[in-house]
Amino acid sequence: MHKQTPAAAAATEAFEEAGLSGDAIDQCLGVYTYVKEYKGFDLPVVTMVYPVHVLNIHSSWPEQHQRRRKWFTPKKAAKKITEPELKRIVATFRPKRFLPK
Repeated sequence: MHKQTPAAAAATEAFEEAGLSGDAIDQCLGVYTYVKEYKGFDLPVVTMVYPVHVLNIHSSWPEQHQRRRKWFTPKKAAKKITEPELKRIVATFRPKRFLPK
């Protein structure tokens, strides 16, 4: 996202897609790739994954009619993911490492 750090962009995405806001942690957990269809073309996408320490859960958000918010442990979330690289990133995520001290 233009003029945002990757971590800040992750926080923006968390709000837009799930209605969550909080502190973006500036530590990349990993990178994964996938292909996205856009206007009839298949575009390769490279995505960096950043943790966000959630402080607020909003009752409304921009994409609330496109998505459903549901909480899972990293292990259970990983089982629902089809992209192998993202599955590994989520399965090995340890949230306690990123909590404020």
